[in-house]
Amino acid sequence: MKKIQIINGPNLNLLGRREPSIYGSKTFDAYLDELRARYPECEISYFQSNIEGEMITKIHETGFSCDGIILNAGAYTHTSIALHDAIKAVTVPVIEVHISNVHAREPFRHHSFLSPACKGVIAGFGMDSYRLALESLIAPNP
Repeated sequence: MKKIQIINGPNLNLLGRREPSIYGSKTFDAYLDELRARYPECEISYFQSNIEGEMITKIHETGFSCDGIILNAGAYTHTSIALHDAIKAVTVPVIEVHISNVHAREPFRHHSFLSPACKGVIAGFGMDSYRLALESLIAPNP
């Protein structure tokens, strides 16, 4: 069974209520239930924090023992060298995820400090971005 850790950053606890025109009206908990039902062969753990240091600690705790991390760092994507360094420090692949297409939004969202440290980036597919990231982590390696 593949073990996948999802880590969501600041303000993502408000999904379903926060800017539904950008992020949709579904809560992450509701989406997570659907994701777990669709992939029963995976153990999907979930962590959300509005605090950068707690996110770093969770990356350290899981980044040597699970099969992959799906990370939506929210606004920390555009500011955090510390998260970049945490991703580089662990041995499992990390997929950077964004619900919205950050490149179609404000210019300050166009740069990611995390992308160079991640295996890949998925953005702009709504909540389905998490499913696409999960599929990339569980796909057989060529």
